[in-house]
Amino acid sequence: MSSDFEGFEQDFAVLTAEITSKIARVPRLPPDEKKQMVANVEKQLEEAKELLEQMDLEVREIPPQSRGMYSNRMRSYKQEMGKLETDFKRSRIAYSDEVRNELLGDDGNSSESQLIKLREERAHLLDNTERLERSSRRLEAGYQIAVETGLEMDSCPKVAYLRSDSLFPSFLPCGKAKQDILWKEK
Repeated sequence: MSSDFEGFEQDFAVLTAEITSKIARVPRLPPDEKKQMVANVEKQLEEAKELLEQMDLEVREIPPQSRGMYSNRMRSYKQEMGKLETDFKRSRIAYSDEVRNELLGDDGNSSESQLIKLREERAHLLDNTERLERSSRRLEAGYQIAVETGLEMDSCPKVAYLRSDSLFPSFLPCGKAKQDILWKEK
């Protein structure tokens, strides 16, 4: 029985070495080859899981006094299988990023195109900042004019009273009446 287990161990070692080398190549392959490689690695991972199951069955048939050594080996193989699956997922994510970039039109000159885009955005922001500053200055000037006009408007009734003879000669014949009207409006 242990010879069957050792045969499975050798098969598992060869298979995991193949899987590891293929996982490392997945992100660098052209899109068509990547799809084939991903499918191939998935099949080999399934084969490796089946080998682990067969090895586990063999360990259960081994007498209890020598089973501990084989159980420890099985734990290490299962950990290795988990690591292979994690590495494969990571390589597929890298594969997905490249496909996404390809679909979005990033062709490797992305840093140069991003730099150009950033410069254009910066120029646009600077133009908008200058416009805001000009508008702010115009608003401040308008406010200043309004404040000055308001101060002048406060003195308007007094000026009107002083000029009332020239402004209202036909309407108000009496000077006292003019004074009363102007001061009541205030």
